[in-house]
Amino acid sequence: MLAAGVTHAADWRPDGFVVQGGVGKDGAGLVGAGVLWDWDFQLMRRKAELTAHTELLVNQWRYDALGGGHASLTQLVLLPTLRINFSQGRSPWYLELGIGASWMNKSYVTPDKQFSTRWNFYDVLGVGYKFGADKRHEIGLRYVHISNGGVRKPNPGEDFLQLRYVQRF
Repeated sequence: MLAAGVTHAADWRPDGFVVQGGVGKDGAGLVGAGVLWDWDFQLMRRKAELTAHTELLVNQWRYDALGGGHASLTQLVLLPTLRINFSQGRSPWYLELGIGASWMNKSYVTPDKQFSTRWNFYDVLGVGYKFGADKRHEIGLRYVHISNGGVRKPNPGEDFLQLRYVQRF
């Protein structure tokens, strides 16, 4: 009986998967994929429902390299996200906000900017639409800002506009 309780408490099965792509204002691009876990959290208000989830993402960046050509790096992201579902959750439209942490496998250096840290904040503001008979499919648009929050200089940050698809299980 105790083993059944421990197994349930340590259930790491994701509640969905994510694929995404985006472009940065300075010509950088990224593609990524990941999984998400819904929190056991729901707050109902008169006009909206508030829910939350955590995403684990792996992104691949491509950007102009210092000295010419292109370079790439891999980014790992852990992102807690709050979501506002309109009409007490009945509307297919939602807004989301998240502040997470990311780690890059190497320093981001372009002809125009350089990150001083490989650990950075990963901030998102997004809008999306749920569709399908059971609303398990989502398409969304996110503004993403990545920077170290002023922990170390230089800290130019990088901004992306991302298109995302989520499939919930």
